[in-house]
Amino acid sequence: MAISFHVRSNSFPSRLHPQAAHVDEQLIRLRSSEEASTSSSSSICQRLNNLQELHQSLEKLIHLPATEHALAQEQNKKATEQLLDGSLRILDLCNISRDALSQMKEGLMEIQSILRRKRGDLSGEIKKYLASRRSLKKSFQKVVKSLKVKQDLKCNDDSLAVFEETEAISVNIFYSLFCFMSGSKTCSKWSLVSKLINQKKVSYEAQGNEFTKVDSEFQSEKTLKMEDGQNLESCIQDLEDELESLSKSLIKYRVSILNILGQ
Repeated sequence: MAISFHVRSNSFPSRLHPQAAHVDEQLIRLRSSEEASTSSSSSICQRLNNLQELHQSLEKLIHLPATEHALAQEQNKKATEQLLDGSLRILDLCNISRDALSQMKEGLMEIQSILRRKRGDLSGEIKKYLASRRSLKKSFQKVVKSLKVKQDLKCNDDSLAVFEETEAISVNIFYSLFCFMSGSKTCSKWSLVSKLINQKKVSYEAQGNEFTKVDSEFQSEKTLKMEDGQNLESCIQDLEDELESLSKSLIKYRVSILNILGQ
């Protein structure tokens, strides 16, 4: 569930509390990272890591009395439920990403094994890998399209602004991840975070990244360079590790919100 909203200059009223200040600092860092005009595997991994740390901090922030009070307010019940739904959507995006990466890694490892042993149906495995990549790209396009659907979140309490902004930034990070994995040169002018920071365009130059290098070699019927294969496998592993950590933090974050709704 993507959200459109206006960012408040004072995103959390308890600004003097160290945990609230820490959350604000992390949001500023994530906004700044989205200003970059290009994406690389290392930059996306760093954003995922920052997002995981942000959710850890928000989970701690939830347990502050002022935050618990705001989330439990009857007039904010719908907004809190929508935040819970939004966290489930982000968790789903984590799982979709991890499944896709696992599928690609499995095919890549089989091809590398054939190259090392110098026996096996290399041509057949390459065709299977490319067919899998085409299928995944179509799936990514559907997911990206669904991310563009906006829904206004009705909230009467400024103290929930940081949660709203976190969801918008999370969606945008996954948008860049799907574009990167699919090999899109640019991901159009759409960006939720661009509306927050008055950014006119977010461009993700995927040409020449680890995924597209391997695709290019296979499509031109060239033998895979072992170095490119190893780089892609390392890239996939790094992304999987960051997504696994993010998933764990999201689950704890959701449990904290559920506990408040159940009070």
